Amino acid sequence: MSGQPPRDEPVIRVIAMPADTNPSGDIFGGWLMWQMDLAAGNAAARHCEGRAVTVAVEAISFHRPVVVGDEVSVYASVVATGRSSMKIAVEAWRRPRESGERIKVTQAAFTFVAVGPDRAPRPVPQIIAVS
Repeated sequence: MSGQPPRDEPVIRVIAMPADTNPSGDIFGGWLMWQMDLAAGNAAARHCEGRAVTVAVEAISFHRPVVVGDEVSVYASVVATGRSSMKIAVEAWRRPRESGERIKVTQAAFTFVAVGPDRAPRPVPQIIAVS
């Protein structure tokens, strides 16, 4: 699934390393999901200007494998809000080390809830839907 990554800058960019592989030599899906959760958490914290916690991951799709040496760029944006929750669209793209080609490898929807110092949910700024 190649194409063009989002126009925004990636939230995270990392090189896939040998320690991140499964016995077949591909990068663990869990490692990729971890990177995506970090990126989504960063987008959530920016939006709510504080602490936010992961409460759900929906519709994660692994399209292509990631291999050692790939540069992995993770894009995340808040696409919907509730009273204290934020839905964040996340995409991971790989760029082989010796190439400029970019390939979408994974996408998912993460849900975060903003929490205060007492760890109780707190309101978040609302996103105005554009029609």
